[in-house]
Amino acid sequence: MNRPLPPPSVVIGLSAVVVAVQEGEAMVLTVRPPGSELEGLPFGPFDPGGHRTFELATRAFVTEQTRFNLGFVEQLYTFGDKGRDAPLADMGAAAPAARVISVGYLALAPAAIDTHARDSQWRPWSRYFPYEDWRDGRPEALSPIEAALRRWAGRGSDAPQRIARARLAFALDGAPWNEERVLERYELLYEAGLVQEAIRDRGETTLLPENLAAAVGAEMFSDHRRILATAVSRLRGKIKYRPVIFELMPEAFTLSALQRAVEAVAGVPLHKQNFRRALERADLVEGLGRMDADTGGRPAELFRFRRELLSARPVSGLSLPLLRE
Repeated sequence: MNRPLPPPSVVIGLSAVVVAVQEGEAMVLTVRPPGSELEGLPFGPFDPGGHRTFELATRAFVTEQTRFNLGFVEQLYTFGDKGRDAPLADMGAAAPAARVISVGYLALAPAAIDTHARDSQWRPWSRYFPYEDWRDGRPEALSPIEAALRRWAGRGSDAPQRIARARLAFALDGAPWNEERVLERYELLYEAGLVQEAIRDRGETTLLPENLAAAVGAEMFSDHRRILATAVSRLRGKIKYRPVIFELMPEAFTLSALQRAVEAVAGVPLHKQNFRRALERADLVEGLGRMDADTGGRPAELFRFRRELLSARPVSGLSLPLLRE
């Protein structure tokens, strides 16, 4: 008599992408798991008996690992497809042989407060995606990436489809740049074996060439760079239709600081006058009648987000009038 096989072991892993803007750079809060040389996101396993909700458990993990208390939080995505070509989720000793379902959360903070927690620090997300920052023009990192993608595409029987995907994702051959395709770009690099996570998941120990490794960004623990890419994509899209950018701003801010924050998140330069016109039409901010003398130049007026609008009417996000060369 054949006995039925036991059900597979499943662990739900919770991860948090905590974002803040510091000195004009989009920052993400990272941790270094015990015994690992790689940085990752605050994370931990969900305990059905001890945790009431995913969100409360995520908040607890972040506070425990970084001493940082979360404010704005929303669920980001659930990764659970079996056999999916993406970085393998790893919960370490918590799940040595289990299938891991990764649930990501996005948290926004008005300041990158130094947590003084061991093995935790704020990192610019350009550390993990250098090719995503177009504020000073086309990034130099795209040159070695383009060369590597073209070599990869040429080796496959579906070369035209491969190069078409690369052209669309990475703005090759004059194609337009779409700042929201962060996850698509990372997953294409993974599929092509051009990020260290792909080599790691194949069980190999080889290293990427130094110039390519610098171009594609730093490796992260487990599947955390995929989760981070998802968060960057979500946030870049969401600032256009919801006023979430103000969750990254202090109570009082200058319009220049607001523009720098939007540019840091979107990774593209904006036209100053058109940005301010769009902001005025949206009627999302109001002047406070006082000046900020710490701008390093002429004092600039301080503004606040009209948060009361959120309960009064539907509120849209900010348009992104690009600065054309």
